[in-house]
Amino acid sequence: MRHRLLGLGDNTVDTYVDRGLQFPGGNAVNVAVQAKRLGAAAGYLGCLGSDEAGRLLGEALVREDVDISRCRIRPGANARAFIGHDGQDRRFLRSKRGVRGQWGPIDEDDLFYIAGYDLVHSSIYSELGDALSIVRGTARRLSYDFSERWTDRNLAATLPSVDIAFLSYPSSSDEDCRSLLARCIEFGAGMAVATRGAKGSMALVEGAFRVHDASPALVVDTLGAGDGFIAAFLLTILDGGSVAAAMAAGAEHAARVCGYQGGFGHGAAWTQTETAVL
Repeated sequence: MRHRLLGLGDNTVDTYVDRGLQFPGGNAVNVAVQAKRLGAAAGYLGCLGSDEAGRLLGEALVREDVDISRCRIRPGANARAFIGHDGQDRRFLRSKRGVRGQWGPIDEDDLFYIAGYDLVHSSIYSELGDALSIVRGTARRLSYDFSERWTDRNLAATLPSVDIAFLSYPSSSDEDCRSLLARCIEFGAGMAVATRGAKGSMALVEGAFRVHDASPALVVDTLGAGDGFIAAFLLTILDGGSVAAAMAAGAEHAARVCGYQGGFGHGAAWTQTETAVL
């Protein structure tokens, strides 16, 4: 039987202002799509806008065969991130939250749906608030990505609910990265993993640190590479693989994601219709 993974929460439309392109994305969306491409049965539950951006996201998820039957479609603009580039390296310019946080009640039908997945993945951008503890009560396993927006305060508040924590820490020394992962375990995470860009990754589980180098990649676009790492890592763990095997799978898949534009493709033309402060 295939593993079942649910992306819960954040989405965005990544808008390449210097290239006139837009791509569906967001951590929870990207992880769900990459898990589906790696053979899992995947779903996504979040709030999509009623505008062109929301339609772009919904249609891309349907084409990727990711279930969106419990998604909320809210009147208004979808979340959008505006991105520039220095060569192949991206620069986040600004973002709009849109309707992303307009959850409304998490009802019994939502909880029944969530309980049908082997693992639920969410992130710091998901705006779940108190609903995260409700989700924790029904999810079989919960993973959570803090990106680079972690603080001791939000780690302490969130990690008691989290089985597998992911953090981005590309600028860290080895010593600082080990210290961060140790704090995550102290705050309650079952396992903590830091992605470090070209430095690879580091994990702490059951008192042991593991490190793995980044895989060689022909880089077209680095957007979504970390999400590709997360998807492959999680599926390897669900399959009973070791942490070392999960880190290797994550590195390999992250390199593949670097080979195309956007978090998972499905690009569309974008014309700037407002004066943006870039």
